[in-house]
Amino acid sequence: MKFSKDYTNPILERFNFTLDPSLIARFPAKNRDESKLMIIEKKSGKITIEPYFHSIEKYLKKNDLLVCNNTKVSKRRVYLKNPKGRIFETVFLEKMEEKGDEIWKCLLKNLRKVKENEKLFTETSGMGFNLVKREENFAFLQPDRKILEEDFDSFGNIPIPPYLKRNADALDEIRYQTVFGQNPGSSAAPTAGLHFTKELLHRLREKGTDSCFLELQVGYGTFSPLSGREFSTKKLHLEKYYVPVASAERLNTQIKLHQRVISVGTTTLRTLESVFDPGKMYYKSGSGETDIFILPGDSIQSADGLITNFHLPQSSLLLIHISELHVFKAQKLL
Repeated sequence: MKFSKDYTNPILERFNFTLDPSLIARFPAKNRDESKLMIIEKKSGKITIEPYFHSIEKYLKKNDLLVCNNTKVSKRRVYLKNPKGRIFETVFLEKMEEKGDEIWKCLLKNLRKVKENEKLFTETSGMGFNLVKREENFAFLQPDRKILEEDFDSFGNIPIPPYLKRNADALDEIRYQTVFGQNPGSSAAPTAGLHFTKELLHRLREKGTDSCFLELQVGYGTFSPLSGREFSTKKLHLEKYYVPVASAERLNTQIKLHQRVISVGTTTLRTLESVFDPGKMYYKSGSGETDIFILPGDSIQSADGLITNFHLPQSSLLLIHISELHVFKAQKLL
């Protein structure tokens, strides 16, 4: 399906609404599985409100397969300062290489206040970064040396969503990670998975609801506003994914047995749609990158249900139209 630039605004306007900031939960619930839960049955339109997320046990069936994104959020929000002491909040998005040099694509607040070739430094370690170029709203920084994950752990902060409008604290380092997260590299959390506890997953397994894992490195583009270019090309920001052989085999068995696949989050769904061949009814394993943009009217064939959070107005996550899916929404906007 293709959209002209002239058709962009009408589509977005259909997904616009007034969001009262007071309805956004700025801090997590005391326990992960105690957010409210909304169940939307796509075929009937029936909506059910449950007081706690762990009530999802009642709606998941024996032989269902939960597919979870086991990425971990890296501490990529870094506060850099210039020689005069001015602080610049920076989110490190993606590592690149140019002529053998390590370059990082970043979001840098007040980018216009930084000159090309100006050097910025971390507040704690004093590590330096040279602004080598700007492109659109992005800064490209060259570090004094290669950055390791341990460096981010040392001088970085968890990049919690900007709509929370607060600084990250020590609790966020625990609660803004899923209990099944393993592999660092994301700039944001796969938030639907944040509501699961180890105890809830254990009870679901005892019931016969199994789970498998894949990885999509969530980019900060998930919070970015949509543009006409994305509608005209039907492509979003690139994100890297990895589907283990064991998970693909488990998914393919699920298809053969005509049993339900439930995607935990839109990042998982984006990966499943990227690796599923609807002609062969087959999920492929391996690594890749996806720029898939799921829009109203698109047919979703890689999953039978979606567990998701509430999303911001006119966001790419909100625009996902789930065809013949059962939707479980973790109600964070109360």
